[in-house]
Amino acid sequence: MAQQHHDLTDSAAGPETTGDTLEAYLRAQATGFLRALRLYRETGGAANGSAGTGESVDAARALRRSARRISGSLHTFRPLLDPGWSEEIRPELAWVSGTLALEHACEARLERLLLALHRLSGATAVQVQTATAGAAGVAGHSRGSGVESGAGAGTGTGTQAEADAVTSAGTASGVPDGLAALPPAGAVPGAGAVPSAAAASMVVGRRAAGPASAPQKAAAGHPAHPAVPDRGNLTVGAAKAGALLDRQLTLARTRAHSTALQALGSSRFHAVADKVAVLASEVPLLASAATTDLRPLAAAAEERLRDAVSALPLVTAGHPYNAEALVHGLSPDPAPHPQDAPWHQVRLLLRLHRYALEVLHGGADSGPLDVRLLSAGQALDRHRDASEAAAAAAQAARTPRIAPATAYALGVLHADQRHEVEAARYAFQRSWQKHTIGTSTS
Repeated sequence: MAQQHHDLTDSAAGPETTGDTLEAYLRAQATGFLRALRLYRETGGAANGSAGTGESVDAARALRRSARRISGSLHTFRPLLDPGWSEEIRPELAWVSGTLALEHACEARLERLLLALHRLSGATAVQVQTATAGAAGVAGHSRGSGVESGAGAGTGTGTQAEADAVTSAGTASGVPDGLAALPPAGAVPGAGAVPSAAAASMVVGRRAAGPASAPQKAAAGHPAHPAVPDRGNLTVGAAKAGALLDRQLTLARTRAHSTALQALGSSRFHAVADKVAVLASEVPLLASAATTDLRPLAAAAEERLRDAVSALPLVTAGHPYNAEALVHGLSPDPAPHPQDAPWHQVRLLLRLHRYALEVLHGGADSGPLDVRLLSAGQALDRHRDASEAAAAAAQAARTPRIAPATAYALGVLHADQRHEVEAARYAFQRSWQKHTIGTSTS
């Protein structure tokens, strides 16, 4: 009995594909872009404020999804396309995807940090609701556009301002100060807000279940679930840290929303939409594309990914609790961790490789499901989310004149997110080293 393993990520496998396959893929993605844009306008995405509706949020996500795939495919298969046209539209599509992703990134980052504050404090303000695993998986996979942003915006505020914000919120709502620092739960947290793979099917709210919260959730159609055991409310430092993060990241989210609205109404975006509309009917392929095999170009994208992965410290990442992610944790440099950049680059190359496979197989839903690629991509998404959350905590800790207890809570929060970075690296190493599913032959 011989065991034969087939690498499902092998771009050279399968029948020969030519420029016609690439043309069909790009036209389908361009049609999806235009459909999502029309849905976004019909659902009033530009008039619903920073919250938006579920349909407008889904439409914005679909816009980012199509823009990323078109841009990535133009990059991988650029020798087959008109060079002037592809080099002109590719950065514009990246701009669209990145601009639309900022608002969601700020919301998910705040959700992640507030959840971590409660977890680290052992507070009762965590109300757990189960969600469908499919919805969580879709949300987790659609996150991100390749924009590796840092902490949210926000400037200094005094200790008295922190106390006033927490006290006034607590008085108005009739709940303890620590809980009042948190915004009420509403929508399902965005992708990337889940700190571990086991929590991918859980949705965590931000407010404790009060005496009337269970009937209200039942009336709204949501099943009530018992809160975690009472282990005390948030400490003063954690509550003020939550209020500070809430102010800074909410401000950043509002600014990102305004920027997105301005971008979608600008002449620059309309020019991009016009080019995508032309792409939906005519792809500017070179004459040689009709007889050129796409597999060598896809294999080159895979090789770039493998080279980048081989440069990662996978041996160190394979040892749990190695504390490598905490190196330079006390550096005064506000720039993102330099050791995170290679991992972010691998995440982008993995996405390009996955898009190349979609082209070869005729679409995102046509090819075989590679569990290794899926789990590796999810681990790198968690790595990016934790890295950005740690940067946001560090940025908040640099706020002038904050109380020592607040700074301490933010320092603990920063260290916790750096540990999440380390855990994501470990998960990626485990996923990447796994053998793919093989077939037995006798």
